[in-house]
Parts: sequence; C-alpha cells; structure tokens
Amino acid sequence: MENIVVFSGAGMSAESGLSTFRDGNGLWDKYPIEEVATPEAWHKDKEKVLQFYRIRMENCVKVNPNLAHKIIFEFEEKYNVQIVTQNIDNLHERAGSTNVLHLHGEIMKVRSCGTGLTYPIKDNKYPSLGDYCPEGYQLRPDVVWFGEDVPNLLKGAEIVKNADILIIIGTSLQVYPAATLIHYTKEECTVYIVDPNTIPKLDSHIHLKMNASEGLNKLKGELM
Repeated sequence: MENIVVFSGAGMSAESGLSTFRDGNGLWDKYPIEEVATPEAWHKDKEKVLQFYRIRMENCVKVNPNLAHKIIFEFEEKYNVQIVTQNIDNLHERAGSTNVLHLHGEIMKVRSCGTGLTYPIKDNKYPSLGDYCPEGYQLRPDVVWFGEDVPNLLKGAEIVKNADILIIIGTSLQVYPAATLIHYTKEECTVYIVDPNTIPKLDSHIHLKMNASEGLNKLKGELM
C-alpha cells in the first residue's frame, strides 16, 4: 500500500470559513501578530493573548470540514495517509482523518507554562488568566508563536521522507521553517501542488491550479 502525505496550510481551512493572517481582514486586523502571536506578547499581556485564542477556538468550533478535508479521509480506503499540517484547527480530525501531525500546535489544547504538558480543552471552555495546570502553572495556548521553535518539524521531515505521493495544499510555502519539508521527498516521490495561484519554478511537480476542494476532487479521480 502506497504512502500519501498531505501537507496542508491555511488555504485549506479558508474554504471552511477560517480567515488567515495573510488575508488582511477579520481577526488579524483587530489583533496584530506582534500583539498576540509572539512570546513577547504573552509576557506583556497574557489576558489579551488568551482572549484572541479564545475567539479563534470559537471560530473553529463554528465551522465544518469542507470537501477537501473529506476527500483526504477517503484516501485512507486505498492508501496509508499521513497529514502534516500548519493549521491549528481540528478540521482534518473532524473529517475522519486518523494520522495528523500539527506543526504549529492545536487550538483545542492548552499547554502548561511550567511543565510543557498539554491538556485538551473541555466543553469548548478556553482557559482564562488564573487557570492553572495540576502542577500550578498558568495555562497558555498550545500554539507555536512567531519566534518559537517548531518541535514537530523533525517528525514532519521523517513523514515526508516516506511519501510515495506528496500533496501540498493550501499553503504558499512561505512559512518557514515548515516550508522546507518539501525538500525531504525521495527522488521517486510524485508531488502535487494544489494552489489557484501561479507558482514559479515547479520543476517536476504537478501543479493543479485550483482551490483545495476542486484540486482534491480532481486528484480523487486520478488516485482512487
């Protein structure tokens, strides 16, 4: 059974109604990156950061997986499927996918500032300032902020190395270091890039100039 690896980014979730910081609208207009998505922002105003991620969690809960998410799950009927995602939402999981590695953390989890242990959010109730882990440390978003290391990057690289088919979808490949994962593919790996925009220097990659759902629907016809 061949291995399909899906590398997904914000464009995947955008079709479900979640805005990205590159959109220049919505949440990111009200909350600039440097005020809510950096370690410095956390040290300066923890309450503001928690409020921002509370809103993001609420937005994620309101939306549903789109057709692209569902087709990726269908691939599991014929392939070993592993997803490496830059997204912090749980739409892949809600569509049924069973093997998902989140490079940048998960919005439905929080992390202890002292131990680093993570905890699932219960009843969609996001923590506030003064909510602590069992060891007595403040809980923070389980999200990799700008300026922080990406602890799952090496795991992602190992997954990509084993891909017979790599599908890159919904990402501009401009977010580093995650964008470097494409360079870990083996020589015989078939690489599809699903993106409605023009992409320079494609080399041997197959570019489907479509949005996520259209591109995955076309790939479904080819791969299934």
